[in-house]
Amino acid sequence: MSDETQIGSKPQEAVYDVSVEVYAVLGTATLPIAQLLKLGRGAVVELDRKVNDPVDLFVNQRRIAKAEVVVVEDHLAVTVSEVLKRAAE
Repeated sequence: MSDETQIGSKPQEAVYDVSVEVYAVLGTATLPIAQLLKLGRGAVVELDRKVNDPVDLFVNQRRIAKAEVVVVEDHLAVTVSEVLKRAAE
């Protein structure tokens, strides 16, 4: 690390450029391979959650929060509704 990086910077700034994988799980389903292979355009796969149930928010494969799905302009997004006290595996 160069002296320029250390002088005048806050310790947390060292991680600002680190990338993490963030994803939201809407629900899950278990299907036999035969049924999976028959899926085509327009197929519907029923998930294990209801419409207003929270989704799980994961960071680097650890569940860190519960969130609600929202629409922002023409994109899907999530708003965090509960941060878990301890990240679930």
